[in-house]
Amino acid sequence: MRLSTEFIAGVIAGGILGYLFDHLLGTKPWGMIVLLMLGFVTGIYNVMRVSGFSGQKAEKDRPEGS
Repeated sequence: MRLSTEFIAGVIAGGILGYLFDHLLGTKPWGMIVLLMLGFVTGIYNVMRVSGFSGQKAEKDRPEGS
């Protein structure tokens, strides 16, 4: 459940920021396209980080002092 939430949150955040960027600067649809793609990549990175696939451990999994 957490992995899907991490992925969806990245995509939704990218979409909202892209919409706001386009609305404020009048660059439709380029801001939405670019930021949705970045949100997708961020979502994948977060899923890999949380699952331990990327080689980096999630922040809460690290021992104290490292």
